[in-house]
Amino acid sequence: MRYSTQVRPISYLKAHAAEILSDIAENREPMVITQNGEAKAVLQDVASFEQAQETLALLKLLALGTRDVEAGRTKPARTVVERLRAKASDR
Repeated sequence: MRYSTQVRPISYLKAHAAEILSDIAENREPMVITQNGEAKAVLQDVASFEQAQETLALLKLLALGTRDVEAGRTKPARTVVERLRAKASDR
């Protein structure tokens, strides 16, 4: 997808807000809004926004895990499973 096809000035947004929202929801393509010729905002549907936020959260968890591995803050899976089984049998 090329964002250059979805660039509109803020005046267009003001004049066609309902139509734009309908198109964005239907096509699930973001629109770049410009002001004085400069890109100022991106308008996107809620489902796409939520999906992007979930993806970012997963990438953050992956990055944190990678840092833990690099720093040596890990334990073998076998050790963790044995500890969990031991705790479960103590109950």
